Amino acid sequence: MWEDPADFGELGEGIHAFTMTDINGEMVDMRRYRGRVVLVVNVASRCGYTDQYEDLQSLYSDYWEQGLVILGFPANNFGGQEPGSDEDIAEFCSANYGVTFPMFSKISVKGDDIHPLYDYLVEASGQEVSWNFNKFLVGKDGMLIEHYQSGVTPYSDPLIAALEAALSVE
Repeated sequence: MWEDPADFGELGEGIHAFTMTDINGEMVDMRRYRGRVVLVVNVASRCGYTDQYEDLQSLYSDYWEQGLVILGFPANNFGGQEPGSDEDIAEFCSANYGVTFPMFSKISVKGDDIHPLYDYLVEASGQEVSWNFNKFLVGKDGMLIEHYQSGVTPYSDPLIAALEAALSVE
């Protein structure tokens, strides 16, 4: 972990300060998402919420042209529900849900080995990741707007209202 997760917010970078590894092993500078609204989701293949992949893909398709990108971060923190390799996860998502939004290499989203990106998101929201399919809505500037628990579906009224408001910001 870094010295102080709040430093990223103070620098005005938010999630854009990070470089992540995608599910194919390629490095991704998160600055590539500047100017886009981002929904960061910790995902798992063997969870009661796994069917949210379908709505996440639909949401991505519906709002991509308006400026939304969804970023999936597989994590095995809850009940061992994401045991597969990155290759297994990519195949599962493609075959079962037709996922085309960016997927990243498996990370930890809580605990002593929490990834710095999630450490920042937890610090910024003031809320721990409680289970798979928690969602963090991030503005075009890379700063956190809102954290949603697993039971908040991708098309829930509060998430859609916040998403559309964020997309309307110039």
